[in-house]
Amino acid sequence: MQIHAALGNTVIMITHDVDEAVLLSDRIVMMTNGPSARIGEVLSVPLTRPRNRLELVTHPDYAKSRESVLKFLYERHRFVEAA
Repeated sequence: MQIHAALGNTVIMITHDVDEAVLLSDRIVMMTNGPSARIGEVLSVPLTRPRNRLELVTHPDYAKSRESVLKFLYERHRFVEAA
């Protein structure tokens, strides 16, 4: 994170870890399931930088962003199971 802050480069990271995505991202692009996956939703993460993992755990915007990602994942999962 220090290298990114110093260089100011755009970074694209793929992860399945919700907490990691919220901690590191300014935007989270969530994909639909399956081999023909598409962009399902884009979530802006309104947390200022620099970010401290321990301080963010109790931050309301962190909790709201995390909840939005989990809601997307579980709603998509239910949709696939019903098909």
